[in-house]
Amino acid sequence: MKVLAINGSARKNGNTAIMINTLLAELTAEGIETEHVQLAGQDLRGCLACYKCFETKDRKCIQKKDTLNELIEKMQGADGIVLGSPTYFANVTSNMKSLIDRAGLVSIANGRLFTRKVGAAVVAARRGGAIHTFNSLNHFFFINEMVVPGSIYWNMGFGREIGEVNGDEEGLRTMSTLGQHMAWLLKKIHA
Repeated sequence: MKVLAINGSARKNGNTAIMINTLLAELTAEGIETEHVQLAGQDLRGCLACYKCFETKDRKCIQKKDTLNELIEKMQGADGIVLGSPTYFANVTSNMKSLIDRAGLVSIANGRLFTRKVGAAVVAARRGGAIHTFNSLNHFFFINEMVVPGSIYWNMGFGREIGEVNGDEEGLRTMSTLGQHMAWLLKKIHA
């Protein structure tokens, strides 16, 4: 089994990455392969609403000038997908929004590529807006017919400066528990 984590933060190895890595450590401890892709420094283009993916049905977006198609391919090959984003004006980052829009449409155009994969959202926030960000990520999972495990609290941690989330004991505990629940669910599905 494999879980792919995509970190939409503009800051490499920031608070979102710390939280994702806490979750992934639990999966690794359970013998599940993990990969953590960080979108920092990338410039993913938004969806053009051209609907070419419905014509080509090749499991790809017609736009080829960024790494989105590589990410879609990785998502198809994973049993579980973690999407992480810091909170930017009460929502996901622009790179994460591009991923959600384009990968989601390609999935739907090609017979729902992510159906029954396990999905988990991870959100970092300075203070507010995290629930809307959390909901945006979960909406991607739900519309793609994915299975979403819960944790002991909403999947979020708080901190602005890089590393501040390490002081959010409950947030990190939530990530650990989420990783344990994700591992349990993946094992049940693949039993």
